[in-house]
Amino acid sequence: MANELLIRMGEGLDAQALVKSNIAMAWETEQKKLSPDVVARGVKNLLSHPRHGFYVIAEIDHQVVGSLMVTYEWSDWRDALFWWIQSVYIKPEYRKQSVFRRLYEFVKEKALLETDVCGLRLYVEQENMIAQRTYESIGMIPAPYRLYEESLMER
Repeated sequence: MANELLIRMGEGLDAQALVKSNIAMAWETEQKKLSPDVVARGVKNLLSHPRHGFYVIAEIDHQVVGSLMVTYEWSDWRDALFWWIQSVYIKPEYRKQSVFRRLYEFVKEKALLETDVCGLRLYVEQENMIAQRTYESIGMIPAPYRLYEESLMER
């Protein structure tokens, strides 16, 4: 990377870049075509309601090159929150240049400043071995859980 990488909190002006990133990530990882209108509403909703979570942006020369979203899960077992890292996207030309590592370090430092955060979690497609190796390289370990879901949106 020729110019300096800046990591910062997402804001309203990032909405369009976040929508593009989410759409690209869904296609790359699941070949899932998302509705730009729905994603735009979802991004703007989160940016407007920080009680649901926040975005973190990686930028170079005022251009977004990567991003992630953090949402919250309450753990009654721990009386604290897990921060879930979601919607991770790094533009292909910036991969393998520690952009995700820097985003993750930013989130971790922010979490360590909070008194009610007990851990960081994320999920990854089972076949995405590159991402799994990346997550393990920064100190994350596979959790002993399998994720199940039932979509209530696709009826």
